[in-house]
Amino acid sequence: MNFIDTADSYGPSVSEELIAAALYPYPDDLVLATKGGLVRPGPNRWEPDGRPSHLREACEGSLRRLRLEQIPLYQFHRPDPRVPLAESMGMIASLKDEGKIRHVGISNVTEDELREAQRIVPIVSVQNRFNATDRRSASMVDLCEQEQLTFLPWAPVQEADRNPAVAEAAQAHRASERQIVLAWMLASSSSILPIPGTGSVLHAEENIAAAGLELSPDEIAAIGKGA
Repeated sequence: MNFIDTADSYGPSVSEELIAAALYPYPDDLVLATKGGLVRPGPNRWEPDGRPSHLREACEGSLRRLRLEQIPLYQFHRPDPRVPLAESMGMIASLKDEGKIRHVGISNVTEDELREAQRIVPIVSVQNRFNATDRRSASMVDLCEQEQLTFLPWAPVQEADRNPAVAEAAQAHRASERQIVLAWMLASSSSILPIPGTGSVLHAEENIAAAGLELSPDEIAAIGKGA
């Protein structure tokens, strides 16, 4: 495992601080990705903030907490309906020009929003909600595959129990439903890089082991048909 995805709003700030405390100095092959543009003013409250001034502050805060001079992948967390997307992405492009960001990603977007962002700065990844039950971003997965972009599905293992084909495959492979869903994603598209969360070493090891599962074409097709 050499890719870690986080955000300044996770905690807020706590996730980035824990990553640095645990892993700094970082291995040469580790890619750290974080996000800015979403704030967490209280429990279960998430609000977009795409103001350029906020994005600069968020990026520079992430640099400090992660102890980095340059963020390998910085993602705009969510478009803000109060701020033109061009203004938000313009600031991220400026931060990239300043050397504070190496690559740019975008999250929770439509295809039109992706295209608008691409006109401002090169985009290497898209992070939208996608799992075995919620496949509203299936067309975005296809687009990413066609254009050689990475698709980072958030909530990849949620609602796995709502897809009966997942349960059948889990029983056949003597694996957990979460592992089956991760294996299905890896087999479904070369563009998909799942980012399952974890709260323990055991859970992390279980997630990683999913990469070794080989589903049959029939199993992949059945899971893809949905709940």
